[in-house]
Amino acid sequence: MSQFPSDIYTEPSDVDVHTLRNLGPLAGMAGVWEGTRGLDVKPKAEGPKKQAYVERIELQPIDPQTNGPQLLYGLRYHTHITKPGQVKTYHDQVGYWLWEPATGGIIHTIAIPRGQVVMAYGQAAADAKSFEVVAKLEDVSFGIRSAPFLEHAFRTTEFRIKVSINADGTWSYDEDTVLMIRGQSEPFHHTDRNTLSKLAEPTPNPLAR
Repeated sequence: MSQFPSDIYTEPSDVDVHTLRNLGPLAGMAGVWEGTRGLDVKPKAEGPKKQAYVERIELQPIDPQTNGPQLLYGLRYHTHITKPGQVKTYHDQVGYWLWEPATGGIIHTIAIPRGQVVMAYGQAAADAKSFEVVAKLEDVSFGIRSAPFLEHAFRTTEFRIKVSINADGTWSYDEDTVLMIRGQSEPFHHTDRNTLSKLAEPTPNPLAR
């Protein structure tokens, strides 16, 4: 039996235009944030290299989204990362965090300007203070797609990120990107972690203003 209703066209009637009060476990991430003590462990020819980084991430609510009977609330985000004391971009990333109240589903989308996109999935209760989403290369729905050079040299086989909403008003993440690097037989775990402190409150989504 399909997990989806037979009526794939009719939209839900109980849509609340106020996204900020319908974000479930994502609510603690809404706003503008800064993390000054990020740690990246990345692959280099000579072996793993640790790199400190400074991150600014903006997560703003979008209007409710419907796919026929499906209803999603979410945050559109932009992450900009530099090395301490530098201006040059170290990492840039855009995408969405989406929450489906009816199923407890969380979708995380990633697009980075090196030719890669990811869509990861997990589940959590509406009041959860931690959750994890995962994408795997072979997954048709929640997978990973890379441009030819990355697929050739640094093939991403799995991505996961665990988010923790902290009691002091910050939030943290631990991220693991599993790579098969050309010329190496064992997978490499490219990891990132940081704790974010709020700089500004979110701006209400257009329908709620």
